Amino acid sequence: MEPEQLMVAHGQLLRALRREVLGLSQTRYSELVGISRRTLSDLEGDKGNVTLEVKNRVFRPLGLEVSLLPRKRSLLEQALSPNQ
Repeated sequence: MEPEQLMVAHGQLLRALRREVLGLSQTRYSELVGISRRTLSDLEGDKGNVTLEVKNRVFRPLGLEVSLLPRKRSLLEQALSPNQ
């Protein structure tokens, strides 16, 4: 499957994982990661403008981090090539 086919909004993914994997309410999860419930709600609704630091803070308990990957597989392979 190509990376383009896997694109899901960060907020949608966060909401699903928080609920289905961790079984936590917004209030409890926001306390756990040290942000306001409103900020978490905005993130899950893909609203607002949060820093990469905050996004990584909310994904950390799930063992994930936000990063950038090239959209084209050839660029990704080139970036990961040990010969470079």
